Amino acid sequence: MSEPKKIDRRNFFGKMAVGAGAAITLPYIIPSSALGKDGAVAPSNRVVMGLIGSGSMGTGDMHEFMGKPDVQMVAACDVDKQHRESAKAAMDAKYGNSDARIYSDYREFLAQEKIDAVILALPDQWHGIIAVAAANAKLDIYGQKPLARTIWEGKKIIEAVEKNNVIWQTGSWQRSEAHFHRACELVINGRIGKVSFVEVGLPDGSPTYSAHPVQPVPEGLDWDMWLGPAPSAPYRGVCHWDWRWILDYSGGQLTDWAGHHIDIAHWGLGLDRTGPIEIDARGVYPRDGIFDVPVEYSIHAKYANGIEMHYANARQVPHGMGVCWYGDKGWIHVDRGERLFASDPKILEEKIGDNEIKLYRSLNHTQNLIDCIRSREETITPCQVAHRSISAALLGEISMLTGRKIKWNPDTQEIIDDPMASRLLRRPFRTPWKLEGN
Repeated sequence: MSEPKKIDRRNFFGKMAVGAGAAITLPYIIPSSALGKDGAVAPSNRVVMGLIGSGSMGTGDMHEFMGKPDVQMVAACDVDKQHRESAKAAMDAKYGNSDARIYSDYREFLAQEKIDAVILALPDQWHGIIAVAAANAKLDIYGQKPLARTIWEGKKIIEAVEKNNVIWQTGSWQRSEAHFHRACELVINGRIGKVSFVEVGLPDGSPTYSAHPVQPVPEGLDWDMWLGPAPSAPYRGVCHWDWRWILDYSGGQLTDWAGHHIDIAHWGLGLDRTGPIEIDARGVYPRDGIFDVPVEYSIHAKYANGIEMHYANARQVPHGMGVCWYGDKGWIHVDRGERLFASDPKILEEKIGDNEIKLYRSLNHTQNLIDCIRSREETITPCQVAHRSISAALLGEISMLTGRKIKWNPDTQEIIDDPMASRLLRRPFRTPWKLEGN
């Protein structure tokens, strides 16, 4: 089977004009008659995708996109031989061939693959470098949250995405769930009055202590490549899940979930393209073992409009997991599992009028990316929004690590009058790794 034909990503269906001044109304849903026999999408019209990072999240995303008739997955890259071969087997089984290509080095993947879009599902320390490289390769991107391990890296991702006119969708899929959308529209349209306070419940902290002794690197795993820009470290068996509890690779549950619930909190307030002006946080850190992210964390943030937000592990907030907005006319709480509550159930029955604020509507998070690849419109969770969600958490992390209140300028994205804290806006990369152009 020959390589799938690459679509013209910037002009999909766009060069159909019939003369100067002519206008065409293009269908949002492509009729089955245009897709080939039995409604199948012609190969030349499919969005051709690859995958970098084929662990648990990457594999789930791969299957989600492979379930779409107008998408074809053709290549996977992972530092673990077992992971990449498993991804290839799934792609080959889906399309009934043996054509899927696999790589161990993302640089080779990006240099050789002629595709339209890529899924990025990586340990956090890799997000900035590989996302910038993929954007500079002019690939549209589905990137798992958090956007980046540091605020500096997030800014660099945005620069590369904007420079290359890349369509970006963050894996903050709660925005495409009806009850989260409903909660945010009710709040932003004043159904609970003027909001002054918000509580965000995130998961409790890292696992309890375990020894994790140094051990041989498993056959087929490139451990040095897995570490990438993070400090050199011996292999202790934590690379495929428990890396989340080590600060060199992640900020724990705080940064893992900020892209979900802090994102929703901001959305309901209309603050998803700005940030707090003050952050005061405290954390409890493990005393033993290699896990060093906080097991308890409590962060108080203040915004320029006077709204205060408290985000903490679930045991420290009254409603537990999720988001609760408090207004002068009541409160609304939302969480996963279609859990939507209000101080008065009648609030949830109110309609949003034609002249009120209508938030971006998506019924399927991954399909939203595919639609936007074709239209070249912004997705429901672009990197600019994802950056603000994780920035609120990363500023909390900086406050915890320094033990003091952080004053933040959300416009310039600078810490005010604290040079030592400002150093934590980025982390040093291990040689020879660096962001492209830096």
